[in-house]
Amino acid sequence: MKALNIPVGISNFEKIRNNGFYYVDKTGLIEELLKTEAEVTLITRPRRFGKTLGMSMLESFFDIRKNSRKLFEGLEIARQSELCSKWMNQYPTVSVSFRQVDGLNFTSAYDMLTMVFADLYNKHLYLLEDSHVTEFQKKTFTNIAHGCGSEKEVKSSLVLLTTMMQQHYGKAVVLLIDEYDVPVAKANAHGYYNEMLDVMKGLLQALKDNQALCFAVVTGCLKIAKESIFTGTNNFVSDTITDSRLNEYFGFVQSEVDQILADAETEDQAENIRKWYDGYHFGDFDVYCPWDVMNYLLELQHNPQAKPVSYWKNTSDNAIIRSFIDHSGSSITKKLENLMAGETIVQRVDENLTYDYLHSSEDNLWSMLYLTGYLTKARNEQTDEVLPDGAIALMIPNEEIRDIFETTVIQWFDDSTRKWNRTVLFDAVWNGDSVNLTKEMNILLRRTISYHDYKEDFYHAFLAGIFTGAGYMVDSNKEHGEGRSDVVVYDPVNGRVAIFEAKYTKNQEKLESTCNTALQQIDERLYAKEYEDDYDQILCYGISFFKKRCLVKKK
Repeated sequence: MKALNIPVGISNFEKIRNNGFYYVDKTGLIEELLKTEAEVTLITRPRRFGKTLGMSMLESFFDIRKNSRKLFEGLEIARQSELCSKWMNQYPTVSVSFRQVDGLNFTSAYDMLTMVFADLYNKHLYLLEDSHVTEFQKKTFTNIAHGCGSEKEVKSSLVLLTTMMQQHYGKAVVLLIDEYDVPVAKANAHGYYNEMLDVMKGLLQALKDNQALCFAVVTGCLKIAKESIFTGTNNFVSDTITDSRLNEYFGFVQSEVDQILADAETEDQAENIRKWYDGYHFGDFDVYCPWDVMNYLLELQHNPQAKPVSYWKNTSDNAIIRSFIDHSGSSITKKLENLMAGETIVQRVDENLTYDYLHSSEDNLWSMLYLTGYLTKARNEQTDEVLPDGAIALMIPNEEIRDIFETTVIQWFDDSTRKWNRTVLFDAVWNGDSVNLTKEMNILLRRTISYHDYKEDFYHAFLAGIFTGAGYMVDSNKEHGEGRSDVVVYDPVNGRVAIFEAKYTKNQEKLESTCNTALQQIDERLYAKEYEDDYDQILCYGISFFKKRCLVKKK
């Protein structure tokens, strides 16, 4: 494998180009935006699809205070000489990101927002020296730059900054706002939604009838419409994952992945990367998640034997799946099971969601999973169904997202079982009552959200989860005797232990014979022997599973 200088975690265009990092050319976005001639373009995409790097690239191209010709040498946009002469580094540019605006309450989040603007204003202190600046502008500017502006001043900060820049340069301003909806998403999660929404509405007045504005590009995850954040915006264009205009500029298309693999001399990983990180269908484009592709390639450079893993798994954004599952009713549960079995579901999707109404309907929940990249639109050949008007077929895009769903479901079950009354089940275990144990296990199985293809590890996790957190010590798949018993539950206070050997079958008719096989294995491999000296009571159970059914027998 050939080593590439892969920029994982770097979303600054200048840093990537100046330091020789590998860059997939997305500069065609510039021409597409200018061709539209929209005053405001809203681009919504899931996280980790390159929005921030795209905005950094736009800032480098337009900003009048930069000299970026060398940065764009050899890239697609550089071939448009007339366009570059007219636009490259010719316009005052304001670039601001709300990605870091977060807090457990409104005060702390608002403090972070004021620091974002203090930092932004400190980059433009030269404006205070301009002869056109009024005393009012100077006073307000200074307050904001010091992080002590009033709420009224903070709300008007983008209008003031663009106005002062137009005065200074004698040219209208390019405004770039990245992750505009993060503050309201975080506010909704922590319970101060209305307060933050009010502030963001004030800030985004800079997009409406702003005489200082040349054009604006705004990115986010959702298109917030019902709250009227964008109402009244002139010449407004929205570009979402259902459109086809800009989708090739966010994420990697197949030809780009082919080129990356060729440059890295690792074409043998093409199928792995496709199964794990491809599968997104945005507009007319099939798209890979760029964050994942680059992370995996970087890992392969350190360890050529590395297997694909989920690079989304440890991010806070995955809480949305847990939130979704927590609200699951029987309809949602069945659809989740279908999705995790590789099937499609048909849903109405609303792109104009509001964060405070996410859980107000089942359609909103599915829409949210779609718009945030946890589900994708199935291609025509992937579904045979005739779709109703306004509905689309949804599916899990790839192995990475399937892995996240499965991990979340296991954790949900572990947490949920602690709230369920398992007294009857525990009594059946310690009384050697396999009839009632079978009954209680089946009740619990019907309450689970099962997934994928009912492998044994699903049932091992199910078994262990029942006893975990209930005052018992639990070993799962630990070596015992001459083999490995699946789950061992210890009750040291009462001097007793329960050994479970689990099997699963693909035929309901074989539940009993499979259960007998499990009991036979406990005997043959002497699972109970090591406990004879330490425990007064040793109970051995064979369990056979078929989907959401089980049979328990005691040795």
